Amino acid sequence: MSPRPRVSVSPVPISACYARNMFKDLIGGIWRRVPRVLRRMTMRATHARFTVTAAAIVMDEQGRVLMLKHRFRPGTGWGLPGGFIEAGEQPDEGVRRELREEVGLELASVEVVTTRAFKKPRQIEILFRCRPKGDASPQSIEIRKASWFSIDALPEGLPADQRRLIKGALNDGVKQAD
Repeated sequence: MSPRPRVSVSPVPISACYARNMFKDLIGGIWRRVPRVLRRMTMRATHARFTVTAAAIVMDEQGRVLMLKHRFRPGTGWGLPGGFIEAGEQPDEGVRRELREEVGLELASVEVVTTRAFKKPRQIEILFRCRPKGDASPQSIEIRKASWFSIDALPEGLPADQRRLIKGALNDGVKQAD
């Protein structure tokens, strides 16, 4: 049997590892003794702040998608239903609440499709695929119109990213041939 080849490794001296761990323990001990208010202020100052929104792709039994024409949205105003998640609210509860408030619609099912992050505004959006229970009609001043569209006849002026999200979500993320 031939001898094993020697592998040249330059290990970090044990004393250096020990000193590094002691330093980390010291810093952790100091941090835990800092008043909670000061720790929280430090974390808020050093970490990114962002909003979290929930959007819904609501598809009825005929395969149509619910689109809302918003009064305050730029462009044509057409877009997916949804809005901001409130503090302490679960995302699925937020999307259900938004649809109830905006168009009086209850949801039979809700499932997460994807998430995406935006730099401007600093926002994280959680996108849901949903099934309706009932019909939709504007309930809020911010909604001008609620309409159902076939996937092949989405409203003109709908942002291209929302068009892609809808088609991807309804095809379970499978890309269609061009």
